[in-house]
Amino acid sequence: MSRLILALDVLDKKKALEIASKTAEHLHAIKIGWPLVMNAGMEIVSEISELSRVICDFKVADIPNTTRLIVKTAKKYGASGIIVHSFVGRDSVRAAIEEAQGMDVFVVTEMSHPGALDFMQKNAEKMVEIAREEGARGIIAPATRPERLREIRKIAGDMLILSPGVGAQGGKARIAIEAGADYIIVGRSIYNASDPENAALKILSEIE
Repeated sequence: MSRLILALDVLDKKKALEIASKTAEHLHAIKIGWPLVMNAGMEIVSEISELSRVICDFKVADIPNTTRLIVKTAKKYGASGIIVHSFVGRDSVRAAIEEAQGMDVFVVTEMSHPGALDFMQKNAEKMVEIAREEGARGIIAPATRPERLREIRKIAGDMLILSPGVGAQGGKARIAIEAGADYIIVGRSIYNASDPENAALKILSEIE
């Protein structure tokens, strides 16, 4: 089973579908965020879900009622998972999980960019605890800081860890797996490659 997730942060629908069709067989899932949805519409979630699991990377950060509506819509269009923030509070995380009903909820604990050090890292452990206590399927933790991955893994229990930042941001796939990640999230190194399928295979060989 593949441990690679593609972050498909392209803007063009045709290009997105082309890359998805070439890489899907090598992936655990395809992560779709706002850039693609805003340009191609929510229907792109349904179309790509015919090729692969789709995780809606909407990083939902809102009151419980709005969170429920966003999760409900992602599920309607065929997403198998959704990413939410927990800094807005336990009740919003709970609302996401209750509404998901079979769709996986992944909670952001610490992001991969340098700015995460300003506020998120100081509260990451607490956000892991909220995710675990509320019954989230998994969490997001950075491949760019393997020492943080190790610390987060200690308190994550049996939750899955999806780890972004491999490739363009400098994270290393094998190191992230060894530090505790279950799945690696890669974007630009695959979708900007002249041969996305080959790029995905190269990263898989690093993981394995």
